[in-house]
Amino acid sequence: MPKIIIAVDGYSSCGKSTTAKGVASYLGYAYIDTGAMYRAVTLYFYTHHVSLTNPKEIVKALENIKIDFRRNPETGRNETYLNGLNVEDEIRKLYIANWVSEVSAVSEVRRAMVAQQQRMGKARGVVMDGRDIGTVVFPDAELKVFMTADPEIRAQRRQIELLAKGEMLDLAQILQNIRKRDYIDTTRADSPLKQAEGAIWVDTSFITLDEQIELVTHLADEKISELIRENNFKS
Repeated sequence: MPKIIIAVDGYSSCGKSTTAKGVASYLGYAYIDTGAMYRAVTLYFYTHHVSLTNPKEIVKALENIKIDFRRNPETGRNETYLNGLNVEDEIRKLYIANWVSEVSAVSEVRRAMVAQQQRMGKARGVVMDGRDIGTVVFPDAELKVFMTADPEIRAQRRQIELLAKGEMLDLAQILQNIRKRDYIDTTRADSPLKQAEGAIWVDTSFITLDEQIELVTHLADEKISELIRENNFKS
């Protein structure tokens, strides 16, 4: 059976990661959370006081960053490790969310992360979510999905996630963060967030996570079946 790359791009708090994880599990594919990679870089820059206006300092810092994902046998989820340290919970905090779009906009950071992501997906059979997967990382992905949702609904979802982790934050503060991130992500000079050519637009404002996963797995099944038919026809 042919293996494909599934690129899931879109705005924050649209359900991209949960959908991508569910699709990867269904297909038996690897899941790569590129957003977590940028968050891990942000955490490193924050703790090491790396200046975003000093390219030499940025390049030197990137040389000291090693990011990998490891499966937690107790929870079954992939967790993010930064230089051997589990940072999964720390990178999800709001202070990282407040800065990650600015760090992600730095060209040196994007080039380093894109190179890693392309190596990870070289053998195909991956589901990757982020901001520029279908436009920059894998423009040849067999299936591209672009996810969006109403900003206020996204803020409510984010607030629920944070509450589950014990963080009590005002909805207006979260909405402000989301709008700031949207602006930076869509207007940055290097790899701005936009719908890739051929990507399928999915508005998740009023559908459940299960419905999102079902929709994308259906699209993946259709694409794989299409490739099988094409290969049989050629042979």
